[in-house]
Amino acid sequence: MGDPETVGDSSKRALRRAVLRVRKTLTPGDLDAAAHALARQVLELPGLPAAATVAAYASVGSEPGTGPLLEALRERGVRVLLPVLREDDDLDWAVHEGPGTLVPAGRGLREPSGPRLGPEAVAQADAVLLPGLAVDRGGLRLGRGAGCYDRVLARLAARGAQPVCAVLLYDGELVDRIDGEEHDRRVPTAVTPSGVHHFQAAEG
Repeated sequence: MGDPETVGDSSKRALRRAVLRVRKTLTPGDLDAAAHALARQVLELPGLPAAATVAAYASVGSEPGTGPLLEALRERGVRVLLPVLREDDDLDWAVHEGPGTLVPAGRGLREPSGPRLGPEAVAQADAVLLPGLAVDRGGLRLGRGAGCYDRVLARLAARGAQPVCAVLLYDGELVDRIDGEEHDRRVPTAVTPSGVHHFQAAEG
């Protein structure tokens, strides 16, 4: 996979376009191989084997795939929480009962169909696995711009929760610098198909 840094990262908008352009070139075989490699890497993260509850996401399109990971977690008896997008762009959560139980939702997402547990439910998770488009060397995460997961990270910090926290990316999506704003949150870890990358502890 190409490196988005070659396009330039002077603005978050330009970086988003660059990353999404590269992702569109990935073949179904690329996506499947990356999803299985990501699952292997995530399952070996310190703290994951002991996790009783994991908050993750149901990947769509060319996002780093979570299908193999979600099923591996459920096979281990882990309670998996998946996000449900609210009208205010905040995230509610519901228990994942298996791939056949996901339903189409707005913005092309797939969501669990079970009871909503409320936005605060994420604070119960022993691990939180986030989507993203890129992360810089300081752990600043670039999302799609709605701020959904910045709110999640802020909520965890406000509750004093300290789960294992990682953003899932493709190789080549670690960049030198992202132009952050006041609301942007940092993550301590990024996982790619080829390895795990640790940063300074997340800051407010």
